[in-house]
Amino acid sequence: MEPVQEKNFYWKLFKSTFIVSAFTVGGGYIIIPLLKAKYVDEYHWISDEETLNMVAIAQSTPGIMAVNTAIMLGYRMAGVRGALTGMFATVLPPLIIITIVASFYDLIAQNEQVQLVLKGMQCGATALLLNVAIDLLIKQFSKKLILPIVIIVGTFIANVFFDVNIMLLVAIDGVIGFFLLRDKKYS
Repeated sequence: MEPVQEKNFYWKLFKSTFIVSAFTVGGGYIIIPLLKAKYVDEYHWISDEETLNMVAIAQSTPGIMAVNTAIMLGYRMAGVRGALTGMFATVLPPLIIITIVASFYDLIAQNEQVQLVLKGMQCGATALLLNVAIDLLIKQFSKKLILPIVIIVGTFIANVFFDVNIMLLVAIDGVIGFFLLRDKKYS
């Protein structure tokens, strides 16, 4: 895909990334379905595959996954200016919210209604992650390629049943991908 060149692009990138960041509740992984909905499905700026690649790189680099992903997305779309736009748009909502929460921490921490809202948001975030995971799994199965499916299932089993560190699994999967998925018949 070519970098996006449209009127008011930077404002659109800032606004949409700001909104995605404001609703990335429940950890960095929740950014995946939000990015997909906004940048893949709505704007068609990037593909599903590019989104997953950006998230995989963001996950394996130091720093906050959502910020890393927004920087890569912005850079992909509009170079350094796009990266800076994505970074600021991602950092501002948590900064604003944390400042407000810190000012009223005692009131918020003990408030039962706030706790219930947060629980509901966590449930919604879990559902979105599950939706993306199922969608990606179906896409891999539809390709009918054994090796990627074995990697997915093996990684899941190693993490869930044997408690293997996720970062180690990502590194191992990267090595497997490098050596075995280079051949187009497997990927």
